Amino acid sequence: VINSEKRLLGIVTRGTIMTISSSKSPIKVKGIMTSPKYLSEIEEDAYQTIKRMIKMDEWYSPVVNSATEKILLGVIGLENFIDYIIRHSPEKLAPPVSEIMTTNVLTCSPEDEVDNVWRLMQERNFAGLPVTFKDKLVGIITQKDLLENGFAMPTFESAKGRFRSPVKVSAIMQTQVIAVTPNVRAIRVARVMVSKDIGRVPVIDKNWKLLGMVDREDIARLIVKG
Repeated sequence: VINSEKRLLGIVTRGTIMTISSSKSPIKVKGIMTSPKYLSEIEEDAYQTIKRMIKMDEWYSPVVNSATEKILLGVIGLENFIDYIIRHSPEKLAPPVSEIMTTNVLTCSPEDEVDNVWRLMQERNFAGLPVTFKDKLVGIITQKDLLENGFAMPTFESAKGRFRSPVKVSAIMQTQVIAVTPNVRAIRVARVMVSKDIGRVPVIDKNWKLLGMVDREDIARLIVKG
């Protein structure tokens, strides 16, 4: 969010939008925008910027001309950094995903109600969750899926202001999921993330049992540690 002089005033994220109740009252941007956790200056070292973003668990950072003027010049995301490394230093992404994946993965079930999953995402600050049935991966649900299907704060209301019937995860989850096995190299996953614009990739065995997850932060952390 900027003013007429392109000075940064704040940001609006998917997480913020998800907290808007289904009210018909007009909502102004200034009422929901927040201050960014981290501002990147245009002349900063990119590696140091990414390290700070990872430390703050931020996938995006506004880029300004200086910390005092705060004229917005652009936005840097982890995917921008990953894309650069793919093209210029792919050897940094040689290890298999088994070395960087998260194994203690929070999941949900196709039969879970969407409002409960919404609350879980907000409480844990997760942008998406894998959906499993009997330990096997059957889908994935993200903040984007919730917003594209018209879900904001629970309990969800219809256009007439009446409470909707509970909606199950199975109704809106993605079932065509890109997943990899543990031996796949990080470079392959990174390329998929950039080309398909996805933030996380499940790791499975040959029977589709969920073993872990790899997200953009895992890939970026591998790069800066190397």
